[in-house]
Amino acid sequence: MKLTEEQVRWVAHLARLELSAAELAALTPQMAAIVAYVDQLGQLDTSGVEPLSHALPLSNVFREDEVSPSLPVAEALANAPRKLGDCYAVPAVLD
Repeated sequence: MKLTEEQVRWVAHLARLELSAAELAALTPQMAAIVAYVDQLGQLDTSGVEPLSHALPLSNVFREDEVSPSLPVAEALANAPRKLGDCYAVPAVLD
């Protein structure tokens, strides 16, 4: 497929990119090559290929939740610049 500079300009506009004339001239053949390669991939016979959601076989590895001792409150607040009871005191974000 032949890409025109106008089409590349439109794609740049959609991507909110401002291209100079030199950049437009350089990107047009590069994008045309990418589109040609994607077109070439689209012509491959993939009828015998199982659809994949990921290139590598991944599975979630879960572990059992286990209760473990946590840091004591006094130790957790030891370096707090300001505290309010058993909590960190931080400046208000919203009024």
